[in-house]
This record gives sequence, C-alpha cells and structure tokens, in this order.
Amino acid sequence: MVQYNFKKITVVPNGKDFVDIILSRTQRQTPTVVHKGYAISRIRQFYMRKVKYTQQNFYDKLSTIIDEFPRLDDIHPFYGDLLHVLYNKDHYKLALGQINTARNLISKVAKDYVKLLKYGDSLYRCKSLKVAALGRMCTVIKRIGPSLAYLEQIRQHMARLPSIDPNTRTILICGYPNVGKSSFINKITRADVDVQPYAFTTKSLFVGHTDYKYLRYQVIDTPGILDRPFEDRNIIEMCSITALAHLRAAVLFFLDISGSCGYSIAQQAALFHSIKSLFMNKPLMIVCNKTDLQPLDGISEEDKKLVTEMKDEAMKTVIGQGGEATDEAGVLLTMSTLTEDGVISVKNAACERLLNQRVELKMKSKKLNDCLNRFHVAMPKPRDQKERPPCIPEVVLEARAKQAEADAEKQKRKLERDLENENGGAGVYSASLRKHYLLANEEWKEDIMPEILDGHNVYDFVDPDILQRLEELEREEGLRQEEEGDDDFEMDGAELTPEEKAALAEIRKKKSLLIQQHRMKKSTAESRPTVPRKFDKDKEFTSKRMGRQLSALGLDPTLAINRARSKSRGRKRERSVERGDDIGNDAMDVDEITPSKKQRRSRSLSMSRSRSMSRPRSEFVPGEGFKDKPQKEKAIKMFKNSANKRNKDARRGESDRVIPTLKPKHLFSGKRSSGKTDRR
Repeated sequence: MVQYNFKKITVVPNGKDFVDIILSRTQRQTPTVVHKGYAISRIRQFYMRKVKYTQQNFYDKLSTIIDEFPRLDDIHPFYGDLLHVLYNKDHYKLALGQINTARNLISKVAKDYVKLLKYGDSLYRCKSLKVAALGRMCTVIKRIGPSLAYLEQIRQHMARLPSIDPNTRTILICGYPNVGKSSFINKITRADVDVQPYAFTTKSLFVGHTDYKYLRYQVIDTPGILDRPFEDRNIIEMCSITALAHLRAAVLFFLDISGSCGYSIAQQAALFHSIKSLFMNKPLMIVCNKTDLQPLDGISEEDKKLVTEMKDEAMKTVIGQGGEATDEAGVLLTMSTLTEDGVISVKNAACERLLNQRVELKMKSKKLNDCLNRFHVAMPKPRDQKERPPCIPEVVLEARAKQAEADAEKQKRKLERDLENENGGAGVYSASLRKHYLLANEEWKEDIMPEILDGHNVYDFVDPDILQRLEELEREEGLRQEEEGDDDFEMDGAELTPEEKAALAEIRKKKSLLIQQHRMKKSTAESRPTVPRKFDKDKEFTSKRMGRQLSALGLDPTLAINRARSKSRGRKRERSVERGDDIGNDAMDVDEITPSKKQRRSRSLSMSRSRSMSRPRSEFVPGEGFKDKPQKEKAIKMFKNSANKRNKDARRGESDRVIPTLKPKHLFSGKRSSGKTDRR
C-alpha cells in the first residue's frame, strides 16, 4: 500500500486571495449590525467576536498548510532526498517556517487587540481597534505572499510525482541514456513512457506495475546517468541516484552492447564501477540489450573482458545474499526490446531474485522467532505393533466402482469428431441431429417429418398421382392449340373477285413496307433528330398525298381527310359558323343582348371544349434530350430554383414571422435601488 499520497494536499492560495477568503468568511459568519445605543459590553463583545473569528480562521488555514506538507525528517529517506533534489530542502523548510511564524504572529496580534477591546469605551473606539487588528493580520499574510506562491508551485509539482511505495517489491532499471530502459518498462508493464531515439527522453521517475507468481511488483524507470563527478550531475541524474541509494530493489543495469546509444561498452563499464557502491545488499543483474543489432558473442575481446568484470561484481551480490558462486544464470542476461526476445525471462529472473532476498531477510528477522513460538507440531507415537488399515464402507467402494465404469465408458464413447474423421472428414460427413431423440421406437428417428403450413399437414394434401395428371393436362392443352391453329386472321382469297385479290395483295405489300420503315426508324430513333412538320421538304405527311394513295387503292378518302383535319390543331381559335349565325339572327331582332348567368356559363363551357388542348410543360416527348419523365421534371424544377430572385438584402419585412423579446434584460435584471421601481 502506498503510504505517501501528495495529490491530497490542499491548494495554497496566494496572499491576496488568502485575505479575501478569510475576510469574506468573517463577514458572512458573524453578526453585521451594531448600534451606538447598545450597551458597551454588547458592543465590545460584537467586535471581539469578529477579531477572534478572523484569527481562528487564519490559524486553521495556516495549520492545514503546515500539517499537510510532508516533513522531510519524518518521511522515508527516499522521499526526503528526492524532495531535496527537486526543491532544495533549505528553501522548503524556510517557507514552511515563515508560515508557522505568521501563524504565531496572528495569534499574538489577536490576543493583544482582544485585551484592548475589553477596555473600549465607545463604539468608534471598538470599531477602530477591530479595523487595526484585522489590518495587521492581513499585513502579516501579505508579507508571506512569496512563500505561499513557492509552496503552491511545490504542491503542483508534488501532485505530479509518481506514487512510489518504498517498502514494496521493487525492480529498478538504471544505465546510460538511450540504452532501452523505457522500452523495457513499456513491454513488461502497462506504463506508457515516451521512447525517442535521443538521450534523456526520460527526465523523471516513471512507475509501472507487473505481476509474477500472483504478487504485484513495482517497476521504476530512472533517467539516464552519465559517468561524471557527483557534484556535476544535474537534477535529472540525481533522481536516479536517490532511487538507487534508498530503495530496497532488484537493480537491472542495462548495457547497450551494440553501441547505438552513443556510448561505448568501456564508458558504460566505467559508469557501473563508479556507482557500484549503490548496489550494496541489493540483487544486481547485468542486462545486455539490443542483441538484435549485435549479439553478445560477436563483441571484441576487450569488451568481453569488461562485461566479465561487471558480471563478477554482480556475482558478489549473489554470494552476499547466501547464494552459490556458480549461479551465473541470473546475473548476466541478454535480450532485445525490439524483437521482445528474452524480455520475459529478464523480468522473471529479477522477480525471482528479489523474492528470494525478501524471504531470506524475513527468515533472519526476530519476528520469525515470535511466530515459531506459537506453532506446535505434534508427532504421534505408535502404541503397539498392530496393523490398522483404513476402513472404507462398502457403499463407498460400490460408488467408486460405478464411477470408474462411467469414466471408462466415457473414454470408449466415440465423439462426433471421431465419427467425422472416419466418414470422410469435414464437408463430407453430416452429423445426424436425431440420434439422441427419446422415442418409443428407435426406428422412428429417421422418419421424414411432416411439413406444417397454416396449421395443416402439407402431406395430407399431396396427390401421389399429381405428375401423371399434370402430363395429361399438358397433352390436352397441346391438342387444343393444334385445333385452334394460329390466332391471326388471314384471308385465304377463295371467296374474293380478281379485283379484290389485287387490292388485297397491294395492301399486304404496303403493310410490309410500313413495317420495314418503322423498324428502320426505331433502330435509328436515338441518333435521329426530331424534325418539325413545317420542315417536311418531301411532303410525306400531307392529306393530299394520303388522298391520292387511298384513291389509288380504290377507297374513298373524304371521310379520312375530314377526320384528320378535325383532329389537327389550327393556328388560332375561330368562332363556329353556327354560333356566328345564331348571334347574327339574334342581333337582327334585338339591338343589345345581355346574356344571363346561365348562358355565360354554358358559353364558357362550350368555348373551353372547342379550345385545342395544349401539351403540358412536364409531358415527356422523345427526342428532347431527356431519358424519361422524372428526369424532365427534375430539370424543370432546377431551372425554377435557379431563376428565383434573391431576398432583398435579407431585411425583415412586415410579412415575416417575428418573436418579440418578452422580457428585455435591461428592464428585468439587476438590483433595484431606491426610487427606481416605477420603471420595472
């Protein structure tokens, strides 16, 4: 469990906000009305209460700040040194000391002025003493403004520090910058540490958690350390040194044997020997990373010698923990965080070493003796030489025998997978879903089930002779078609005269020509333009030509020509002869006729009937360039929309819908002062 949670520290207000908070609370929580007609004791009590309440609020607020910030001498040495590295222990203590001094000064000021208020002889004097007391308290707070701002910055930074438990199982990763420490912690934990191909990507401590043998382990990624004197190291490096010095952890010293980090193996070995004093009494392992770029066997002899020296130093930690000197497997490890080769084995080895060390330490502690005193292991002694085998009831033996038979039967029973393999495999074998049906007769399982439709069994309505009857119907239909023959009417010419036979032949010839012309026009209809009739140069569609053709066939063309003329559209509407005659005759008898309403209606109806029907605009005519009627309607609609005139400057007109402001804000908001209620 984490003992130090710096995220719960209360926010520290600056000097001005501090004064505003306390004075506003005093104004809200204490009485505000006093009159000079009150008894002097009541007036004194009124102002003494304000001074005491203000002092108590200042005291509580400052005490909260002092108590919630950690005391460097009382917390774990790791956190004490980490705070010293980050914030400078002297400045931190000085700021908290100033807060404590201000708290004492405010208490002293309040005490002095309460004494003076006891002897106040008027309302004015008591009020002046109260103002002076609160003013001096606020002055004290304003003087410690820089300290309050400094502590607020520290609080914000401490809230961002990782929650590290110094007493739990911990794995510490250290080494030169850019050797793969952050990549390793990202692989074995759920931490998301930024990984970049340059040095000092990690600038503070990062924490992740992993599990091994149902135990939670804390993994700490430290910033890179450079091989230089202790005094020259910066704050980033000192964070790593602090963690190495104070945390009881298994240390993984990462070694980049490929040299891609920018530092040679000799430089990394020099760093190892310069900080090896920090590895005392801790499980130490040398981890050779980036073996995908350079395997350990491929390095030079000098580098191998340096690695061997580091391994010998790590072996001393094994011997110091009571281990055997031959246990070299868990000291020098190789891995690659890129290919994840050996990552899990490094984690398991570190967790195992750390677990063994913690068990040995607990075995050596005095607490173990206290626990052993509570245990007593009783060893029974034989009373005689008689054999006493265990007595098992018969019922239990029978149950065991039945269970053994059932297990044997289960093992012998063939599964669907076995049946599938025996009968051709997947795609060939089809499992029967009816084999486990519980029926009175086992032969019924494979019967064909009746199909039910609308509550009726379909098989009840199936005629077994349906195919035979269908064939008979088809034969009967074929015979009828042969008897009827062709539906088209053809004249055989047996009853016609020679003139009629010649006319019939001419008609048939003309019909075939028209059919051929129609087919040719139909095949070229898409590419042929539509030509109006007034441009008919060949005069193919005139009534005279139709009359000549009909006359040549021996037919009277008068009725056909009159019918075509009645259906054609004229250029302009003219009054019919009958109507003109009627009006003329009426005009002879009467000078001026005013038609009645009924007559006007009938005349309009007759005029509308006589008017030629004009074609609607949306009617589809082939050859206009449109595929069908919907496409033409869409084009007309788009044209209308594009032709709409825009609104005139988008100004509001008298026909526009308006929602007026029901309550104008300038008339219904704000605090009403005296004499202003008439307008509200």
